[in-house]
Amino acid sequence: MNLKDPFNNRKQSPNYLLKNGFVIDPCKNKIEKKDILIKNKVIEAINKEISVDPNEFEIIDCNNLYISPGIVDMRVNLGEPGLEHKETIKSACMAAASGGVTSMICMPNTIPAIDQPAIIQSIQRKAREVALSKVFCTGCITRGHEGNEISELQLMHESGAVGFTDGNKSVANARVMKRALNYVKSFNGLIIQHAEEPELSAGGMVNEGEISTRMGLAGIPSYCEAMIVERDLWLVKDTECRYHVSHISTKETVEIIRNAKEKGIYVTCDTAPPYFLLNELSLENYRTFSKLSPSLRTEEDREKIVEGILDGTIDAIVSDHTPQDQDAKRLPFNQAEFGGVGLETLLPMILSLVKNKNLDLIRAISLVTKNPSEILGLDVGKLNIKSEADLMIFDLEKPWKIKPEKFYSKSKNSPFDSILVEGRNLMTFVRGRLVYKF
Repeated sequence: MNLKDPFNNRKQSPNYLLKNGFVIDPCKNKIEKKDILIKNKVIEAINKEISVDPNEFEIIDCNNLYISPGIVDMRVNLGEPGLEHKETIKSACMAAASGGVTSMICMPNTIPAIDQPAIIQSIQRKAREVALSKVFCTGCITRGHEGNEISELQLMHESGAVGFTDGNKSVANARVMKRALNYVKSFNGLIIQHAEEPELSAGGMVNEGEISTRMGLAGIPSYCEAMIVERDLWLVKDTECRYHVSHISTKETVEIIRNAKEKGIYVTCDTAPPYFLLNELSLENYRTFSKLSPSLRTEEDREKIVEGILDGTIDAIVSDHTPQDQDAKRLPFNQAEFGGVGLETLLPMILSLVKNKNLDLIRAISLVTKNPSEILGLDVGKLNIKSEADLMIFDLEKPWKIKPEKFYSKSKNSPFDSILVEGRNLMTFVRGRLVYKF
């Protein structure tokens, strides 16, 4: 593979032997030095000292490198259709492959919104043509994600929707939310909520508090998130439906979800790297690349998010990839759009928890592989014999500096711009194909 073209799609060997790697198996909770045999797109064997005919297999030496299931990213905004100037399916798949993300779950807030089966089928067809990372779709809970009328959830489920959410909008109407929960329960569907009370957060730019006052910006109370989660949990308790809270950011939400799980209520949740690595001080100097939704919170909130990851309250970590072009970000703070890209930085940000917070490496990888796949009910994110070979090979110690101008993503709006990190993805396999090599 040509190093100048990491996505070179020239004819490759269909069979590979990965030698001497530290294999991370989240399902078995083990890290062992083993070989992995990939034959005809699937994992044929995982053993010590596998021997093959070098004429039939491409042998890759993984000495001192780690091999794990590819990342399953539960929250990605693709841009296409409708916002191709920010991101396309192809550019998102390239960014994902370079970051070790083998499966992406795209949000439905495209133009038009993903609220009918035909749009899901169109996106999946384009993703197959790109032939890099796998792309799964969520569908809108309500038509046009406007919060009023429930979409055709059953039909979208039959067309491949893995969950239902209104993307970056909260379903504010409790009656509509209860109806949606009851509806998807009939086919064991999953409701995913962006928790933010819309009336209280309307017009807000940053977390409400000392920083927002000092900056002269309209604030969003942190309890806007907790209010929606608390309300929804009453509905979940009543309907007994599968329910997931996306990118949680406050100490109150962590506590509410922890208590709910202790009571046996079915709820899962995820967070994103900005909420366990950054706080609202990153907004100083009116830095629009740190203008996110949810907003960056206080240091106490950040610490509680880390605590929630360590004690298992938080089930998964997502990139929350939200590409915005320069015209949308290089504006006065009040006018700039919310969001940051994250596909290419997700792995090193997770590994920072291993290095700095004593998070076990297997658990760290589980948060972005096995756990998301189980929440979504997908057969990805695991190292099972005869399953499709979706793998990443990474160097745990490799230092590098985040330079968004070198991202494959079409947009470069990273809140982690210029940060020094350790740990880098070197190779990505999807369906047994080597789709990226650093």
